Amino acid sequence: MRYTVKQLADAAGVSPRTLHFYDRIELLKPDAYGENGYRYYGEAALLRLQQILFFKELDFSLAEITATIDRPGFDTLEALLAHRRTLQERSGRLARLIETVDRTILHLKGELTMTEGEFYQGFSEEKQQEYEEEIRRRYGDKELRQSQQRWGSYGVQQRQAIRDDFQRIVAGLRDRMESGHDAPEVQALVGQLHAWVGSFYDCTLDVFEGLGHGYNQDPRFREMYETNYGPGVSEFLEQAISTYCEQQRAA
Repeated sequence: MRYTVKQLADAAGVSPRTLHFYDRIELLKPDAYGENGYRYYGEAALLRLQQILFFKELDFSLAEITATIDRPGFDTLEALLAHRRTLQERSGRLARLIETVDRTILHLKGELTMTEGEFYQGFSEEKQQEYEEEIRRRYGDKELRQSQQRWGSYGVQQRQAIRDDFQRIVAGLRDRMESGHDAPEVQALVGQLHAWVGSFYDCTLDVFEGLGHGYNQDPRFREMYETNYGPGVSEFLEQAISTYCEQQRAA
């Protein structure tokens, strides 16, 4: 049985663009190419894509996934058993979180009283520390504190508006890539992105330029942008942000 890009994408719940990207970075190559140029995938590709998606679900970067599944001696069955153990642990934690949600709903309805500790049952202290340490490493303690305070001060609607604004800006930059990273309309959107970062902390030009480099050079950022917005977006962002910072310093 052979599958086209569309058939495999539909079966796996990913976009055809994602499969094209995986082909380009040699993470998931087709088994064959037709005379019409179409990509065709077989069962081995299906299993490999399943492994890719499992590892992505477990927060592996694409670089880490490639190194793992291409290492000598990689065993698919052994990997599946390991995935099962990890997912069982995660399932248990999610069950505790669901219980915390249910109990909090009852608490707010006045049907039971929760202790302070019960409000936080199921949350992963290790994961939270990991996130905070990443922010601290990249941006410093001051930015971490500002980010925590500002994000905590926003209501639900404000937070959603901030998320939507980010998607609008990056999609707008992607759609204008052919105009060039120094085009006025591109630079206007980069200015909006700079202001958007200010929703979290005071973002100097040096910090913003560092962010731009991270968007392209950090495998996790690059994976996010390339997968969600298309090939070349992370590199374009880096160039556009660097140009913006140069222009702002010269102004």
